Amino acid sequence: MTRLARLRRSLIELFPERHLYVRSGGEMKGYVLSPKTQMIAAAGVSAAALWMGVCSAAMLVNVLSVSSADREVARTQAKYERWIADRQARLNSAMAQLNAGGSGATAGVAADIEKRHAALAMLLTDMKGTPGAAQALTPVIDKAVASSDANPAQIVDTVRVSQEQLLDAADTFAKSRADRLRLAFRLAGLTPAAYMPKGNALGGPLIESKDPRALAAVLDVDESFADRIQHAAADMNEAKGLEEAAHDLPFAKPTPEAERSSSFGVRVDPFTGRPAFHSGQDFSGSRMEAIHATGPGVVSFTGVRSGYGNTVEIDHGRGLKTRYAHLAVIAVSVGQQVALGQRLGGMGSTGRSTGTHLHYEVWLNGRAMNPDRFLKAGDYVQQAE
Repeated sequence: MTRLARLRRSLIELFPERHLYVRSGGEMKGYVLSPKTQMIAAAGVSAAALWMGVCSAAMLVNVLSVSSADREVARTQAKYERWIADRQARLNSAMAQLNAGGSGATAGVAADIEKRHAALAMLLTDMKGTPGAAQALTPVIDKAVASSDANPAQIVDTVRVSQEQLLDAADTFAKSRADRLRLAFRLAGLTPAAYMPKGNALGGPLIESKDPRALAAVLDVDESFADRIQHAAADMNEAKGLEEAAHDLPFAKPTPEAERSSSFGVRVDPFTGRPAFHSGQDFSGSRMEAIHATGPGVVSFTGVRSGYGNTVEIDHGRGLKTRYAHLAVIAVSVGQQVALGQRLGGMGSTGRSTGTHLHYEVWLNGRAMNPDRFLKAGDYVQQAE
């Protein structure tokens, strides 16, 4: 009440009673502006001013964003138009020289095609053995081999187009594979860049130089062709690094044939009947069903934990740890190196359990993670391969 009285006095001091006198036609009229009337008028003016400010700011932001987007679209369109015009001019020039019948021109065009083939061969050598690369590139290669025009000019034209198509296919495949692996890591709540090899563990002559002009000089090809090769090689290099890192992470299923039951998060506790946090993923199955390591690592704990029963814990490095609980038997020991898919024990119902099942947990830097996200990430990695 004291605060309200103090506020009331402050408002009265701010809006004291005012008298307004208006003289018109020899007559004087007086108006009384009470504090309440003044406060209502001030609130109305403030609200109108605020509304006008918000609307003006919104219109300004909209105008700026639209103009920025239009400028970006115009720049992108101009860039691609220049790129297409440049490539078309190069091709027209080569074709004109070839059709002129000069042996020097023919040799120059053949040398240019040969240099491009050498650059493509380096890229395809880096991609050799990559899962899915053969399926993605074979149709384009077969199409190029099948083309056989008798006209030399048409042969040159066909070869150059085939080179473009093969590079497009390789670039698309590399980018798609890298994007899918990056998505798998983010789906698991991991930062892809943190799992890339440090230093020069990966790399090659196609991505050592950050400047496409330097690579173009090394390969002796045009800059745009070298830039596209460098992008494809960089994406493939990143995909290889992420794939190698994924093989060391717990992305596999602990029981491939078992069905998932209780999931990660808040659920009704089967013992108390009250909501409680469930820090893992449950898999139901038969007694002694094999439990496998979801990733390579070192066994950091085996034994009985309160509530978990017979438990195995594996340290995968980089702050990652997995826990396998309620086991009937344990088949590994502390300090043992385990491989992906190695048997850790048999499914059981030890500890705080209502029936035979596996309780599976994933921990990152001391915090429980949702195992289902890691399992989905594993599916994405398999699709990328």
